[in-house]
Amino acid sequence: MIERESLQSFIEKELEGSEYFLVELKISTDNEITVEIDSDGSVDIDDCISLTRKIEEAFPRDDEDYELEVGSSGLTTPFKTLRQYQKYIGEEVEVVEAGGKKRQGVLRSADPDKFVITVTEKVKPDGSKRPVMQERDIEYGYGDVKQTSYLLRF
Repeated sequence: MIERESLQSFIEKELEGSEYFLVELKISTDNEITVEIDSDGSVDIDDCISLTRKIEEAFPRDDEDYELEVGSSGLTTPFKTLRQYQKYIGEEVEVVEAGGKKRQGVLRSADPDKFVITVTEKVKPDGSKRPVMQERDIEYGYGDVKQTSYLLRF
């Protein structure tokens, strides 16, 4: 079985200095390897093919039999890395809180400990007859949410 650490290190080294970054690496007990990458722009299929060939050269199938799939993170796939959060700052996202409640808002910031979204909610001010729309920031720790993903609207 291919060592996860050596494969991950190899992939990160290959992607270093490019716009691409590793999102997830899975190695099953059957030696099925799934590599998910993303970029600050878009992921081109030719770059996935190129990375596949580099992995196959560095980890020959004659030494270890495995199945390899290299692909891009989907547009609506939940975020898995800090860099994905940072990529979508200023964009609309959907957050599913640990309790299951969904919130939609604009991602304002993301650092290694937390992220902040701005939501627009109806609020009835004291003494007012009608509710008004009001923006407020909500701060989340990454462990406080089930998932966060880009909100695709048509």
